[in-house]
Amino acid sequence: MLARGVHRAVVVWLCLAGPATHGSAADAPAGRPLPIDTAVDASLVIPPAATHHRGREIAQTMHFTGAPWLVRESRQREEDCRLLLEALDVRPGQTICDMGCGNGFYTLELARRVGPTGAVYAVDIQPEMLRMLAEAAGREGLTNIRPVLGTAIDPRLPAGEIDLCLCVDVYHEFSHPDAMLARVRESLAAGGRLALVEFRGEDPAVPIKPLHKMTKAQIRLELEPAGYEVVGEFDRLPWQHLVFLGARPVGK
Repeated sequence: MLARGVHRAVVVWLCLAGPATHGSAADAPAGRPLPIDTAVDASLVIPPAATHHRGREIAQTMHFTGAPWLVRESRQREEDCRLLLEALDVRPGQTICDMGCGNGFYTLELARRVGPTGAVYAVDIQPEMLRMLAEAAGREGLTNIRPVLGTAIDPRLPAGEIDLCLCVDVYHEFSHPDAMLARVRESLAAGGRLALVEFRGEDPAVPIKPLHKMTKAQIRLELEPAGYEVVGEFDRLPWQHLVFLGARPVGK
């Protein structure tokens, strides 16, 4: 994704959200920011980031100062976000992960769709992004979201509980793709899916820098050796691929 200038709303959100905390989302008073799970293992050793993965150059993570681009007025028109959400077939009571959630553009709607019996793990490696999300969720009274500070090698998700892990324009920025894919695979429930959304690398008409695009062939090249298999595709989005992947059965 392309970073843009700092928007005044970013500064306001950060000031209101205050320092990150640890606790249950249900503990947050109405109108106040949700608590953020920041309990990262301080002894965790993160290997140096690779520059390339299976022939693809890895893009840099979009800085939190570019967050306004995620909620730009033109996003629905350009990407048809409502159609994407419908294609995900999210159901009440499900446990979802919004990986690389940023300031919560999709997280908030996912939380509404899973309802009070469901849960959304909102994972990002930038606490500033999570603070924006926590403030927005608090304003809307959504208490079924758990903002989680992840690392470059571990999203810190519960094992075997995630029905859908959504990655919107974020996988191509993973600095340690194999480690992250292994952790996501461990987090999936029986029948759980990874939904990979990436700008179409095959289409030069998509006005996004090539570094931030992926082809379907590259998705398979990277995901299949990591223990995934394609279980579905949705090809009606204006600019993006939507590829659903499940954990490949052992021995297959």
